Amino acid sequence: MTRAPALFVSHGSPMFALEPGLLGPRLRELGAALPDVAAVLVVSAHWQSRGVRVAATTSPETIHDFGGFPDELYRLRYPAPGAPELAAEAARLLEAAGFAVTLDAQRGLDHGAWVPLRHLFAAASVPVFQVSLPHDLDGAAALRLGAALAPLRDRGVLIVGSGSLTHNLHEVFGGRVDDPQYAQAFADWANDAVHARAIDALVDYRRRAPDAARAHPTEEHFLPLLVALGASADDEAGERIEGGMTYGILSMDSFGWGLRPGLAERLRRAA
Repeated sequence: MTRAPALFVSHGSPMFALEPGLLGPRLRELGAALPDVAAVLVVSAHWQSRGVRVAATTSPETIHDFGGFPDELYRLRYPAPGAPELAAEAARLLEAAGFAVTLDAQRGLDHGAWVPLRHLFAAASVPVFQVSLPHDLDGAAALRLGAALAPLRDRGVLIVGSGSLTHNLHEVFGGRVDDPQYAQAFADWANDAVHARAIDALVDYRRRAPDAARAHPTEEHFLPLLVALGASADDEAGERIEGGMTYGILSMDSFGWGLRPGLAERLRRAA
C-alpha cells in the first residue's frame, strides 16, 4: 500500500462547511488524488482531554460543538464509518511512546474533523477516527505524539492535524480589526518555517513568531500543525496548500508532507 501523507488543515470556523472559499476546492482535488487511503486519523483542536483518548467508535456521530450559527449548519451530517481496529493500533503506538491512553467507544466526530473532511472526502466513505489533544500538551509533546502515530501512514492512514494557522475568534466576532496584517505576517512566518523544516522555531513559535499570542490566544489550534509535522519524515518537504484569509484574520493556509510530486503545484492552480 502507498504511504499516506500527513496533513495540517486549517478549518477556520464551522462556516467553512458552507463557505469553501479557496481551500475547499483544493481539498476536494487533494482527496481525489489520494485513492488508496485506508482511513483518516484526525487530531482536532476541538477534542482536548486528560491524557490521550482514541476514538474506537464503529459509527461515529456528527458532533455540532458550536453555537450561534445558521440552522443549515446543524442539519449537516458526515456519516463516515469508524475504524476501531486501527484505533486500537494507534493506542498501542501511543502507549509504546509513553503516553497514557484510553480507548473511547462513544466519541463522535467534532467539527474540527468533519468540516474539513466534508471537502476532502465528500462521500464520507473513508473510515475516520480521532485522537485527542491532552490538555497539558506542549509543542515538543505534540511532535512526539505525531511521531508515535507516523507508522500508521505505512498502512494507508492519512494523518490530519486540524486547527487553524491563525485563530483569534475574539477579534473575528468582536468587530473591526484595524491592523489585520498581523495575521498574514504570522502565516508567512509559519509558511517559511515549515518550508525550511525549522522544527525548533515552530516548537518555540510563541517567542519567535510575530504576534504569536495574538494570532493564537490559546494554543490548541496551532498544536495540530506540530502533530502533523511530527508524523512527517525528515526528508519530506512541507508543501503549502494556500487557503487565503477568511474574516480578514483567519488564515486557511494548510500544509502537506509526503504529497505526490507535482500535486502541491497543481493544488495551487486548482481554485
